Amino acid sequence: MRGKLLPLAGLYLVQGLPYGLQSGLLPMLLRAGGLSLTRVGLAKMLYVPWLSKLVWAPLLDMRGSPRAWLMLSTATLGLVCGLLAALPPAEAGQAELPVIVAGLLLLLNLGAAVQDVALDTLAVQLLEPAELGPGNTVQVVAYKLGSVLAGGGLLALVPTLSWPQLFLLLAATYWLAAALAWAAPALQQLPSPQPSELPPHTLYLLQDLLAVPGTQWTAGFVLTYKLGEQGASSLFPLLLLDRGLSTPELGLWNSVGAMACSIAGSSLGGALLSRHRKLLPLLRSVLQFRLGGLACQTTLFFYLDTLGAKLGPGTVLRGAALLSLCLQHFLGGLVTTATFTLMMRCSQLAPSVLQATHYSLLATLELLGKLLLGTLAGALADSLGLHLCFSLFLALSVTPILYLGLAPRILA
Repeated sequence: MRGKLLPLAGLYLVQGLPYGLQSGLLPMLLRAGGLSLTRVGLAKMLYVPWLSKLVWAPLLDMRGSPRAWLMLSTATLGLVCGLLAALPPAEAGQAELPVIVAGLLLLLNLGAAVQDVALDTLAVQLLEPAELGPGNTVQVVAYKLGSVLAGGGLLALVPTLSWPQLFLLLAATYWLAAALAWAAPALQQLPSPQPSELPPHTLYLLQDLLAVPGTQWTAGFVLTYKLGEQGASSLFPLLLLDRGLSTPELGLWNSVGAMACSIAGSSLGGALLSRHRKLLPLLRSVLQFRLGGLACQTTLFFYLDTLGAKLGPGTVLRGAALLSLCLQHFLGGLVTTATFTLMMRCSQLAPSVLQATHYSLLATLELLGKLLLGTLAGALADSLGLHLCFSLFLALSVTPILYLGLAPRILA
């Protein structure tokens, strides 16, 4: 099993780089440059290619092998990073992301989305049923490690390395990953799809996917389970920045520290599942803990906002705010691992020729739910006010707990 998990870990780590780059690095730089919360949130529209994975998932099944698509997309990501390295760095105090940089970042997301579909298809074909638990943990943890390295790691290196050096480093990483996809023995053993094995590409493909037992309920769950958490996690770090935390310090805590807690939570979730804990009761418990953590974070923010307090060095409030940030990422990691296991379990109920596309459908909906509040959180805060906005996030975090009561028995 190690021969399978090690190359998957390396490739999923590389897959997390674009997300960390844009979720950890860019928001801090844009906010520090004077952009409003609305504009910082709208920068996440660059993630749009991830929402179209269902469009090309059947194409990847029909044309070529997943391994070939994986190598091609990963090498393309290296090329895009090389082009970004050739651009001059953004000017200090620039109020908007340069159009060419935004276009290349959009292309970076397109390549990463294609890589995601190919890699998920490989994982579905490669892992035996008994290996899904460890495989899912590797997927989530490695992806988050990649986002940490590209988010907090790059933010910490900004004073030391120039813009071209950062993106040349990313380009070299992608080209090494493409070589790994080519050379890994476990991936070489996968057969190319035969024409008889291709999924039915008809106008009724979506209908066939939704007809898989448990799919409609799972789709609703993955679309809503992160709404409140994602809204709060998008705004809370920026509000800490407004309260006196420096950009490098917050970047370190919000990327490296918080993601370390998220990885710990994901690993704990995988350990609990591997010990034959029942999935749905475990999911309910961690959702309830997450709701409690978000309630504490909201109470802390209301207190800070009412007093107009600053988070000075060595103060109790500063420590409480950073602890709250890390705790929410830890609980979020627990929830994510359990949810991705639920998605895999549901996709296993689909016919084998539909499993990759079925998983892409659920993954697209899961991302859409996260992007929805992550993108609109700034606009909601500017229009509704922060107190009402965070109260809405709390209410949205109750929804998945209630929704679990409607789960079909086939997923239990």
